[in-house]
Amino acid sequence: MDSGGSTDMTLAFELEALKALADPNAVFNNARQWTEYVGVVSEKPTYVVTNFTRKHRVRQDFFSGPRGVEESLENISGQFDTDRHVFVGVDDEDEAVAEATGWEFLHVEDAAEAAGWTLATGETDEEAPEEQARDDWP
Repeated sequence: MDSGGSTDMTLAFELEALKALADPNAVFNNARQWTEYVGVVSEKPTYVVTNFTRKHRVRQDFFSGPRGVEESLENISGQFDTDRHVFVGVDDEDEAVAEATGWEFLHVEDAAEAAGWTLATGETDEEAPEEQARDDWP
């Protein structure tokens, strides 16, 4: 995802896109090499984003706070004056929000492929295989 040596880019991840990546901290560290600003936006409450980013040691330059994604993207592009604003999301709704706010859209799978990031395997924290293994106890 190198843009010809220019780092004049703001990169925003929708929280669900960040969750789709195996190592969000490594992704942010990698992205910092070729972006000026990187952060997370979400419709979820602030504490949900904060808990996720703390758990994964993600240091973000911005986050959506109590605003929705569309309003957040508009505010971010006004605060972070870079040549490009790229929004990494997961679905058509994310793409529509990017289009409505003048951001470039990248699907998380395309971004991961272009940047060499590893996608998560799909097993979530809510799944607890150790509890399932106990079903055969006497």
